Formats: sequence, C-alpha cells, structure tokens
Amino acid sequence: MAAVKQNRGGGRLSGAEKAAVIVMTLDENVSSKLFTQMSEEEIREISQAMVGLGAVEQSIVEGLFSEFIDQMSAGASLVGDVGNAKKILEAALGPDRVGNIMEDISGPIGKNTWDKLNNVSEDLLASFLRNEYPQTAALVLSKLRTSQAARVLTVLPDDFALDVIQRMIAMEPVKKEVIASVEKILQAEFMSNLDSGKKQDSLEMMAEVFNNFDRQSESKFLDLLDKNNPEASSRIRELMFTFEDLIKIDDASIQVILRKVDKEKLVIALKGANDEIRDLFFRNMSERASKIMKEDMESKGPVRLKDVDEAQMAVVMTAKELSDAGEIVIPDGEDADDEMVY
Repeated sequence: MAAVKQNRGGGRLSGAEKAAVIVMTLDENVSSKLFTQMSEEEIREISQAMVGLGAVEQSIVEGLFSEFIDQMSAGASLVGDVGNAKKILEAALGPDRVGNIMEDISGPIGKNTWDKLNNVSEDLLASFLRNEYPQTAALVLSKLRTSQAARVLTVLPDDFALDVIQRMIAMEPVKKEVIASVEKILQAEFMSNLDSGKKQDSLEMMAEVFNNFDRQSESKFLDLLDKNNPEASSRIRELMFTFEDLIKIDDASIQVILRKVDKEKLVIALKGANDEIRDLFFRNMSERASKIMKEDMESKGPVRLKDVDEAQMAVVMTAKELSDAGEIVIPDGEDADDEMVY
C-alpha cells in the first residue's frame, strides 16, 4: 500500500477511503464477495480510493474498525425496511430478478401469514375452510406445512376433505393475483377473527412459561392460581409437558431423543429422575451404553436440584423440538385417539 501522510488521522478519511481501508484488511475471498454485492459505481469509487491511499498506519486501521463497531452497536446506520431490502437486492441481482422476490415478500399480508396459519388450531382453521369453496381450501392447504394440512383434513367433513384432496392433486401453478385475493380473504375474514382463540393461546403460552420455571417457582405459582383461578390452573397443568411426562412417549421416540440429546445433560437429568423414567431410558440403550450412563451418574456425586431442573428442562426442550419437527410423537393424554397401537 502506498503512503498516507503521517499526520492524516482516521477522521480525515472520506467514506470511500474508509471503505477501501476495511476492504483491504479482509481476506481476498471475502473482499471479492463484497464487491459482487456493489454497483459498478461503488466498486469504481472504492478502487480509486485504494490506489490513492498510500501506507495506512495501524492506529488508523484500528480506529476505523472501532468506529464501525460503535456505529453497528448503536444501530445508527441500519434500517430494515422494504426500500433498503429492494436497494440491496437490486445491486446484487438486478431489477428484473428482484421484482418477483419483492412481490413475494411484500404482498398484501406476506409469507408470515402462512407461517401464522401453521400455528393455528386445526379445528379453528377447518371451521373457517369448510365455509369456503373447496378450491380455495385446496389452495390454502397447499401453502401450509404438510403436517398442518394433514391435521386440518382429518377435521374437515369426509366428503369435503376428499374434494379438497382431489383438487390439491390436480392443482396447477396458481396466478399471483389469485393468491393475493385469497390472502386478502384470510386477512379480512379469518386472521382478524382469531381473537376468539386468544384465551386458549394465552393458556398455551402460560403453560410454556410454567414449563420453564424451576420446581419451586412452578409449585408456588400453581398453588396461587389454584386459589385465585382454579379453572386456568387446571388447564395449564393439562397443557404443561414436564420431564415426568416422558413416560408417555413410546420406546421408538425415546431412542430418537437419546440420539439427539446432550449426554451430559441427560446424566444430570436422570440423577434426579424417578425409577420409572430411568428404566425407560436405560431399556432403550444398549447394554454397554446403559452401563456407561450409570457409571457417569455415580461419578457425578451429589448434584444441585437447580442443575437437575435445568438438565431435565433441556431434555424436555429437545423432545418438544423433535415433536415439532415431526420426528417423534408426544401424546397429550386427552384424546383416546392418541393411544399407541403396537
């Protein structure tokens, strides 16, 4: 690099010169990727700045990075909106390709609506769809996760569900205008009426909160709720999934959990588990793995109850993540249809 005057401080550099200094400190592979995201004018300006920089003192380089980090930490120069997203994408991809992308992400209600529908109760969604045309229902279900679509179809009347399935099978690419129209219907007639489900949603949310309490806090707040709102307390207990509830899970699912869970966490979790839960895990391990697990539990010695709670919570969270991904089944214990058949 050629020389900058020794008395020239970082504050005297132009924006292009600052960018040039930072780019030159990066690995060539990284800097080349940055250039692919810039316009020709920006590349030309930074390149010209590189040529005229000269030798840059280490203190100036360090000052520039400190300035950059400070600005990013303060959020001074970051604004996430449609305009900025479009500008960045156009610089990288060109206006033709960006047009279709922006239509997808900034439509009437955007892709987030479909994500929301994936989390709506299948009963609630089915009650709405059964009053729509089968073709509309088919389009909506085709935009959802397959697991959610399956749940909704099982709740719909058989004749209507069969009609919807046949239309989904025969469905051809749908025009964007049609999708936008369906989105508007969902927004106006369905999403705005979800308030009726907020009570249930709030109880489910609180059950998740209670799942994350330590045992002492969980017991304390449930006892208080028992006295002040016994109906809510009872429902939260039903919706909670605790470490002890793992006994409801079938052996095949336990084996999946064993492959995914942090082994150190499991050792501590089982230290505080009852014999039934321990046996459930041990019988789903190989004889050698079971022996090692028991030896690890012995070698741990006394473990704080707080650590046991945290470890058991980690195992439960692993189980829930696997359930959400469709890799295991967690029966809720409320419906006879959840009973396992072997």
